[in-house]
Amino acid sequence: MPIPRSILSKTGMTDLELAVVAGTWPDDITGQFVVSTSDQRTHPVHAFFGDGIMARLALRPGPGGTFAWRVHLIDTPSVRLRRRRPDLFTAGPVGTGSPWGFVNAANTAPLPWGDRLFATWDAGRPVEVDPVTLAFVAEVGHRDDWRPALDQAVLPLVSSSAHPVIDPERDCMWNVSRDVVSGAVSVVRYDGTGKHVRRWVVENATLPQATHTITQTRDWLVLADTAYKVDPQEILGGDRTVANNPDGPVLLVRKDDLVPGRTTVTCEEFRIAPEVNHFYARYDDADGIEVVMEHTPGVDIGMYLREDDVDAFGRPIDPALRGMYCHGMTPALTTLLRFDPGTGKVTERARARDPRRWWQAELSAIDWSLPGQLGPTRHHLVFLGFHPEAINERALRNYGDRIDRSLFPAEETPAVLASFDRDGLKPLAEWTFALDDYPTSPAFVPRSPGAGGDPYAGADPGGHDGYLVLAVHNDDRFRVEVFDAADVGRGPVAVLAPPHGTTVPFLIHSAWMPRAVPAPEGLDRLRFADDLDERLDRLDPELVALTREVAAELDAGAP
Repeated sequence: MPIPRSILSKTGMTDLELAVVAGTWPDDITGQFVVSTSDQRTHPVHAFFGDGIMARLALRPGPGGTFAWRVHLIDTPSVRLRRRRPDLFTAGPVGTGSPWGFVNAANTAPLPWGDRLFATWDAGRPVEVDPVTLAFVAEVGHRDDWRPALDQAVLPLVSSSAHPVIDPERDCMWNVSRDVVSGAVSVVRYDGTGKHVRRWVVENATLPQATHTITQTRDWLVLADTAYKVDPQEILGGDRTVANNPDGPVLLVRKDDLVPGRTTVTCEEFRIAPEVNHFYARYDDADGIEVVMEHTPGVDIGMYLREDDVDAFGRPIDPALRGMYCHGMTPALTTLLRFDPGTGKVTERARARDPRRWWQAELSAIDWSLPGQLGPTRHHLVFLGFHPEAINERALRNYGDRIDRSLFPAEETPAVLASFDRDGLKPLAEWTFALDDYPTSPAFVPRSPGAGGDPYAGADPGGHDGYLVLAVHNDDRFRVEVFDAADVGRGPVAVLAPPHGTTVPFLIHSAWMPRAVPAPEGLDRLRFADDLDERLDRLDPELVALTREVAAELDAGAP
């Protein structure tokens, strides 16, 4: 049973002190490794939909020679309301509902912005957290600005992106808002202060499934339909019977068209196949718009494992995996595509597909500094391997002949960390993990950052001169491993770990920050109280009073 059973543990996460247990810790690695995850203690139906937890690891040792791993449940308004009346919150296959509305899980990805830190999710507004305490600071933008997919008395369902981007030249955050019924999509801009965001409806365009990722060049925003489809029958209590679309639209929106006073914007539309979840553009678009697409054929994140499932080899699913998302049913595919807004043509410039490499879900790392985005040199990926015990027959049935079972290896295969040349997707180096290891999202850490006054940039940017840091689940104990980004084939240069027997629940996306300082004070931000209006009167008086108490508690800065 290679998938560690501890990753769905409901024991929660605690602060830890990690020690170097192998290799030598590099003298020139600095900053903070931050990770988002889902709190399994909230008993979600789907492992992805628990309340958000943020973890932070200091990459320099403390006075005692150990490394501080700090965790915090992000105490959003929905978390505080649930804490008072847990009996009124009901978990479902696409999230958690209540009389107040829908929980903003804020559990998928950390998003650094200078010295500020945000947590994101696909069905909620970004949430600012304090980089030191990891406590809730504020949600981004008044709820009405986002045009909620489903409005509620207090907690709206905001269909957004789990991967907004920070514009390094305009100093703003770009996000999206999507109507879950029609698929209509809007671009959302947050300038870092104020209670409001700006929104532009993209004319005559829809993204029929989801908007998990947004990427950018200097002049364009790139939006794509991403492979997560909601099944209304499943929401009503039936079996999931849908399959993700095998292709979808890509929308290019010119940034210069997103100006104050306008409420709509045009786009250039393309179509690509197969389906995709994560993608990364080169910021420099002088020679064309180039995007690395991490395709996800045969990956259905919406499908989760149940106790009554059988796996890809016809064996009963281990109840310990209940709630885990269905793993990849096909080998991985990554392409480098060029989009030409003038001609509407898509050109495939490179392709990486190895039948031995089975899917990547959220596990890639790039250099996020501006110089690194202007001239990327490496694209690093974790391939999780073939895990038949996490593929259920229900998913295979839904996808039918789109899945070639003859490609299934005879037995499970281990995960691999691989580095590719960014321009041609040529494999450069790789490291194979032990079969019972389950690596998580890597983050790139530049060597000796601060070049040119940019705290995120190393002296030789692009993704090769620095380190990859990633957490590895294992039932013996979880580890944090550090690789030389120029040669991951050497294996980890250093390993941190707690005592044997110490594990942590499932970790999702990660990022790197140069330092951790308290969230800036005095900025004009949205208060929870700002979201409360006459819609609150839809609730029973007891719940209205409780809501007001939570708003006052947040205004007072109470934990």
